[in-house]
Parts: sequence; structure tokens; C-alpha cells
Amino acid sequence: MLLRAIHRFFADHLFYPIVLSSLLAMGIFIARVIYTRNWFIYRNLVWNLFLAWLPYLFALLAVCLHQAKPRQWWWLIILAGFWLAFFPNAPYIITDFFHLEARPPVPLWYDILLLVAFTWTGLFLGLTSLRAIHLIVESYFGRLLGWCFAVFSLALGGLGIYLGRFARWNSWDLLNQPKQIIKDILEPLVNPTTNLRFFGFTFLFTSFLVVCYLMFISTQRVNDSKEAQVKTIKGRV
Repeated sequence: MLLRAIHRFFADHLFYPIVLSSLLAMGIFIARVIYTRNWFIYRNLVWNLFLAWLPYLFALLAVCLHQAKPRQWWWLIILAGFWLAFFPNAPYIITDFFHLEARPPVPLWYDILLLVAFTWTGLFLGLTSLRAIHLIVESYFGRLLGWCFAVFSLALGGLGIYLGRFARWNSWDLLNQPKQIIKDILEPLVNPTTNLRFFGFTFLFTSFLVVCYLMFISTQRVNDSKEAQVKTIKGRV
């Protein structure tokens, strides 16, 4: 029964397809390394994928605590804080396409596939983790505040991607240099006309993440409806 419960938990949070996607991405990377005998090119993808796993793991831990001890909400606040700090790392891999260029003898199409595999996995990790935290927040505060939290998180995700790509900040810098990060955020707000890239990049990536999240949960709802229909039919039979 315990193994079945663990399996059901992982299946509900898409653990198996995410692991498969991660293995595929790593396999494509390792094959490239073996072929070129050079592991330096695109090695940042491996590190970024590791960072993308962190918010997903924080989300799983939050779900476990929520199910085991729903009244101890203060632990959930701490975990949600860690999750939010690392959440931008998941979709950040999208920006690794900045490094895409022809690198013979590897065909360009192979490197495109490599980047897509890592990007898809990172994005999927982020969306799945957000959905888990979203449902926890919704269970405490209702649907409206749950959605406000989700949109707020996606907006911070877009902002975090900008800070990571152009200002070169990392999640742990929130503890090491919080004042400088706040300064880098406030400066464009004070001088918007000279920081159009900040607003344009953050807005477009936030919009992209919002649309991806809506598509993600819509797909889940369709699957849930199909499962309910199958159970109804089986019950009648």
C-alpha cells in the first residue's frame, strides 16, 4: 500500500515524464560530448537543469507537508519562499538559445534539438511546481487569491529571467546581495524611458509563461474530465 501511495503521488505530479524528459536531454548532451570530446560547450545546460529541478523538489516537499500536517502552515510559507526564489531558474533555460550557433562538426539541427530538450524540461518543471503550490494556496485562501498568487509568481519568473540573463544574478544572491538586486529592479522603474529592454523583456516573458501555464492546466483538466468519464462508464457497466 505504501509503494502504491508513493507511486500515485509521483504520478499525480508528473514525476515520471519529467525524469524521462531529463534523461533524454542529458542523453543528447552526453552523445554530443562523446562525439566532439568536448564537454565545455553547452555544459551550462546541465547546471541550469539541476537548478530547474530545485523548485520542483521544493513544491513536492510542500505538498507532502500540506497533506501530512495542513495546520502547520508556517512551514509552507518557508518552503514557498524557497520555491519562489528558485522558480525563475526553471524557465530561465529558454534564454540559453542565446548561445545557439553553428558549431561544426555537430549539425546545427542537433544543437537546436539539444536546447529544445533542456528548455522543454525546465519549463515543464517550473509549470508543474507552480501548479502544486497554486493548489496549496488555493486550498487556504480560495480560487481568486490562488490565481493572484499564480500570476504574481509568473511575473516574478519573468523578472527573474531578466535579472539572471542581463544582470547575471542568481537565486542565492537574494541572501548575499539583496540591496543590489533591489537597486537593479528599482532603477528601471525610476527611469523607464532609458530601460525599455527591462520592461519589454519582462512583459513578454511573463506573457509567455502565463500562456504556457494556462495551456498546461487546461490540458490537465481535459485529462481529469476524461478519467471521470471513464470511471462513470465503468461504474455503469
